[in-house]
Amino acid sequence: MSRISGPLLDRIDIQVEVPAVNYRDLRSPAEGEPSAAIRERVIRAREMQLKRLKDAGIFCNARMSARLIKKFCKVDGTAETALAAAMSQFSSPPARTTRSSKLSRTIADLDGAEEISDRACDRGDTVPES
Repeated sequence: MSRISGPLLDRIDIQVEVPAVNYRDLRSPAEGEPSAAIRERVIRAREMQLKRLKDAGIFCNARMSARLIKKFCKVDGTAETALAAAMSQFSSPPARTTRSSKLSRTIADLDGAEEISDRACDRGDTVPES
């Protein structure tokens, strides 16, 4: 990461550190979430976005303007504290903050949530660094 220039890093929306897979975990008989279940969750999230954004004439969170982000990217208290700390620690430029808000809204949609929360952290999911 240190060899990538700042302007290039600003264009990368999601950065996720992927640790090495433990052999025992790789051979585990436990199955992950089936593709059909993931597909249904994505369909529901897209329907939520269509319904929410229909009056704005757009179809997905990625197309939201700054005004729509303020309107639809409501963050609960705990997540607001974490977001503020991350933004000040990483000195995020406004464009990265905008992309992070859109991504957070999409993650909340996948969870079927009205508000952006830190629930992904509670589940143990990886939180994007953007």
